[in-house]
Amino acid sequence: MQNVNRPALEWKTQQWLNVETPLTLAALRGRVVVAGAFQMLCPGCVSELIPQLRKAHALFNGSDVSVLGLHTVFEHHDAMGPISLKAFLHENRITFPVAIDQPQTPGKAIPATMENYAMEGTPTMLLIAEIMALLGE
Repeated sequence: MQNVNRPALEWKTQQWLNVETPLTLAALRGRVVVAGAFQMLCPGCVSELIPQLRKAHALFNGSDVSVLGLHTVFEHHDAMGPISLKAFLHENRITFPVAIDQPQTPGKAIPATMENYAMEGTPTMLLIAEIMALLGE
């Protein structure tokens, strides 16, 4: 578990699903962001992280907490494209916003946001909050 005391880096995304317009962390400033980085073929993501995100989304929907998913593919790239992800989200009744992490240059398996956040794999849970905002200052 890392505790980073600096502004969260903006995500580098290829596409957003379950929203009409792409989201940015800058637009969510002042809100608590609960984000889960996952791969749809990751057993731990499917059995543990996705249910936690679904519960958080149901619990905090309409509050000052935003629940997001980040599909960050670092293996089996051909099997986990946007079309497969859309079907996965539909079949698993995932309605919270999900970003697709921006792939890097050819030959580099780790996508951009995953690398920028120094994630070591999936599932990864991120909690992004401004401490001063949480303290009411």
